[in-house]
Amino acid sequence: MYGTVAQMKIKPGHEQKLIDLSNEWTDARGMATGQIAEYVYKLDCGSNIYLLVAVFADRDSYVRNAADPETDRWYRQMREHLAEDPEWNDGEIIQSRVVQPA
Repeated sequence: MYGTVAQMKIKPGHEQKLIDLSNEWTDARGMATGQIAEYVYKLDCGSNIYLLVAVFADRDSYVRNAADPETDRWYRQMREHLAEDPEWNDGEIIQSRVVQPA
């Protein structure tokens, strides 16, 4: 698996708009791009700082998605809700676990 973690500072009052846009993207294109999961964290620091974690099946899927003009169009819509450019950190996922009840 491969993915990205983005630190984002969301404009005040734009949280729900960003969530709605993210859901639209995932519903319309997520599986077709090789995306298999997405997580968004609202950090406790209280300063509109969020972390987006996007998980892809493999590096090739991630790279194809990143190079797709449709992804750029989505990013430009997302960027309207951010106070500044996000900080992106890409990499191979070397461990993933879901804890199951005993």
